[in-house]
Order: sequence, then structure tokens, then C-alpha cells
Amino acid sequence: MSGAGTIALSLGLCLCAGQLVGASPAAASTTPVASAVTATTAAAAKAKPRLTASVNNRKLPWGSTLKLTAKVIDPRTGKVAKGTVRLQAWRSSKWVTWDTKTVRNGAVTLAARPDQKGVGSSVYVRALFTGSGYQQTASGKAKITLKASGAKILAEAKKHKGALYLFGAAGPKRFDCSGYTSYVYKKAAGKSLPHKANSQQKYGKAVSKSSKRVGDLIVFRSGSYGYHAGIYAGGGYMYDSPHTGARVGKHKIYGSNYVVRRLVA
Repeated sequence: MSGAGTIALSLGLCLCAGQLVGASPAAASTTPVASAVTATTAAAAKAKPRLTASVNNRKLPWGSTLKLTAKVIDPRTGKVAKGTVRLQAWRSSKWVTWDTKTVRNGAVTLAARPDQKGVGSSVYVRALFTGSGYQQTASGKAKITLKASGAKILAEAKKHKGALYLFGAAGPKRFDCSGYTSYVYKKAAGKSLPHKANSQQKYGKAVSKSSKRVGDLIVFRSGSYGYHAGIYAGGGYMYDSPHTGARVGKHKIYGSNYVVRRLVA
């Protein structure tokens, strides 16, 4: 009995010793403490810059260029922080870079055309700064709304070039003259026009011939009756669906008895 007790006591002491050696608190805490100190020191070494950003227009006409101006200041010196600024847009649940520039002195201006990036009606944008010795910093986001414009009307009009004329048709494969203009304005600007040239001349804002611009509606008249409609393309030309046997295309404006109506600003 005495021998057995001695053996058990010896085993118990060995197990306890093993536990103490295998789970030494001092040894376990040495590395994390050192890592935490290193991380804190590294973070303190990087300054968070003051980033300001502004856009040229929050309600941007379709086809126009968005410009974002950013300025980055080092809070430690009050001087411009040197690094890279990105113009980013929120697309498909992530920030996508549209333009990148280096800021060295003062402000930097970045630019992009939202319509060429596949933006339909609105998009959020921001500036993002990265630089050696600085924390990566993003500006607040700004919502940009794309407004319908003459350029957007014309872009939609061009999409249907080559479509055959068909009396009474209003797209998307065949058109008569007023069916074509009503389809384009509805698709590009959400504007509803009646399917009749004579009625269309009463819509929108009256504009003089000398002041017409791309995207305006043109209605030709016999006396005061409107019999044909087209979309002004600039330079004395228009897009229209002329007559049976013809196709939608860019044609020279004929005659002078017509009125101009503006449906988009």
C-alpha cells in the first residue's frame, strides 16, 4: 500500500508539472504583446490625411463629363499630401475606379463620362486617397443623377438606323414617322407623345428654327397641319423614318415650313 501510494503521488506530480510546463502563461503572452505594440506603433506612424472632394454637377446632363476635384492635406504639416487619388463609382455592389491621378501640388481633378460607363439614371461616386506614410482615406459619397438631354435623344435615335418604314408602326423593329419619334422620346427620356405628327407639334416648348439644337423634335407642316416628324441631328440634318420603302436614317432637312419643339432641357 505504501509503495502504491508513492507511485500515485509521483504520477500526480508529474502530470501537474507537465501541465505547468506545457501551458506557461508567461510564454504564451510574450508574442501577442510584442505584436500588439508593433501594430500600434505602425498605425501611429501613418497619418490620416484630410481629404475633401467636390463634383462639378450632381444633376449631370446625359453625355456630359463628370469632374471630381479632390484636395488632400497632411494634418501634421498643413501641406498637400502626396499620393494617388481615384475617382470611384459604386457599381455591382463594389467600388469601381473610373479615373486615377497623382496629387503633388494643390488639388487634382479627375473625370469620366457616366453614360459611357453604362450608368442609366444615377450613380454614387467618391474619391479614394492612398499614399506612402498615410492611411488609405475615402471621401463621403455623392449621388449623381443623369438628366435626359439632346445627346441622349440622338443616341437613341441612332440605334434604330436602318429600320424599315411601316405605316402605323411604332417600333421597335418597324416605324412610321411619328411612331419613330414617339418611340425614341419615350425610350430615351420617358416622354409620351401621341402617334400622330400633327398632334406632336403641340408638345414640348416652342423653339425658333435658328435656336434648334440636337435632340429637338421637328414637325413639317402643310399650312399649319403637321404631316411629318423627325429628330434634329445638327448641321441641317435629322433622323427620321421617311416613307414606304425607306429606312430610318440621317437625312437632310427639306423645306422651311416646319416647327421646332424642345422636349428635354
